Amino acid sequence: MKIAIGCDEAAYNLKIVLKEHLESKGYEVDDFGAGKGEVILYPDVAYKVADAVAQGKYKRAVLVCGTGIGMCICANKVPGVRAAVCHDQFSAQRSRMSNNAQIICMGERVIGTELAKALLDTWLDSEYSEKSRSQPKVMRINELEQEHIKAAK
Repeated sequence: MKIAIGCDEAAYNLKIVLKEHLESKGYEVDDFGAGKGEVILYPDVAYKVADAVAQGKYKRAVLVCGTGIGMCICANKVPGVRAAVCHDQFSAQRSRMSNNAQIICMGERVIGTELAKALLDTWLDSEYSEKSRSQPKVMRINELEQEHIKAAK
């Protein structure tokens, strides 16, 4: 699987750790994030990654910043994208299994690298099933999104 990853300068170190972790597991990783010492606005990174996910270029993506919150907010502005901040195992699992999140967001200032790697593994190992009890809820999210898009025209 090909995975997109992005960060701002606040999470450059975590991005490097997660990118190497993914590559060691055989994933192909495309880096949309800040380079070492580069200052970059996280909304720009989040938008580029989320847009690539929405276009179907990536099934999954990782966004990291100081808290994960700003990246998540911005990524969720892109139609068709579901991003979730995950700083614990249960949230990482349920973001996939219950909400079909395509993007996981984490904060370098919130969690350590070993926990971040474990959360990423949990998230990648979790799958969404269209036969789950969550399917009507996810479908309703999609319907509401489409209603909003139509109303904005």
